Amino acid sequence: MSERANNNCATEAMIRHIYVHIPFCARICPYCAFYKELLDRSETARFCEAILRDLDQQRAAFAIMPRSIYFGGGTPTALSTPQLEFLLGGFRQRIDLSALEEWTVEANPGSVSARKAASLCKLGVNRISLGVQSWDEDLLKLLGREHNASQAEKSFQILRRAGFSNINVDLMFGLPGQTIEQWRVTLEKTIGLQPEHISAYCLTYEEDTEFFLRQSRGEFRQDADIDAEFFEMTMSILEDAGYQHYEISNYARPGFSSRHNRAYWSGENYLGIGPSAFSTVGMRRWQNVADYRAYADRVLSGQSPIGSTENLTSEIKRVETIALSLRTNKGVSAALLTPFQNETREFIALGLLRKTDGNFVLTRAGKSLADLVTEAVI
Repeated sequence: MSERANNNCATEAMIRHIYVHIPFCARICPYCAFYKELLDRSETARFCEAILRDLDQQRAAFAIMPRSIYFGGGTPTALSTPQLEFLLGGFRQRIDLSALEEWTVEANPGSVSARKAASLCKLGVNRISLGVQSWDEDLLKLLGREHNASQAEKSFQILRRAGFSNINVDLMFGLPGQTIEQWRVTLEKTIGLQPEHISAYCLTYEEDTEFFLRQSRGEFRQDADIDAEFFEMTMSILEDAGYQHYEISNYARPGFSSRHNRAYWSGENYLGIGPSAFSTVGMRRWQNVADYRAYADRVLSGQSPIGSTENLTSEIKRVETIALSLRTNKGVSAALLTPFQNETREFIALGLLRKTDGNFVLTRAGKSLADLVTEAVI
């Protein structure tokens, strides 16, 4: 039995959510802090074999019947169509998918083809998250994206023609030099395509990225007031277009909120497969080694790919529940905020919180100050 199975077989939880990390990218974006590597075609077949072997180890340790599967990265669609077919087919052969509601694959516009899209759809993927980021050519160049606006729109249409009726478009605001008008145009262009889901993230300068270094040198500067203006515009335009603002950075047509992400935010158990992937089951959390070669070496030799582990406490769980729940439109249970009655009363008086159905929920004004409110109650 594998080391992982020995460590976890005592946990009899049914695993309902799986994340798979595919770290390969055709180009490294200067703002991205996720574990990623330049695509090396000589390594990908062995890597795909390791992913399925890791899944086998997980099956030996846990009962798995997923409601959601999420292939993220990196760029999963940087893999060739035969490799994606090998991976997804391997998942279909190994686990019971009868309860599966959502299978998401992240895609970059530069790596979408009609053949690849049709294959993904045929194999059971029913949701695509397309990393557009911007429709402005200059901003796309600044972000180091491999696609242009025309390619992004073409990729979206290819996915539609392949049969995908649940597409998320990823966008970013607060970019260096970005204007409010550029952002308005990007939002309106996106709405015109009628995706079912839109994720709109404010740029953060993460350590170990080129953007962070450029900010530290004074080349880039973050302005909280301007970011708030971007955020306010995002809420107004997307809500007016019929998108429900169900989490700080996420908007969906009714019925199309992300099942997988909601599982994270509500503290459900999940398994992570692939290099750097996290898993949380019960009061235990672990992360695989953040090196795809070392990961493959370990898994293919029958060893555990776990790089670090953490035993969670009830206090850690409580803090995480508050921080994540407050970001959603359902809010956080009032019972969890009982120790912070003075703070909650003050935030209600300031118009940042409201109480609904036994939960505290951020108001529209509160969403712009979500981090401040969260810090005060954890």
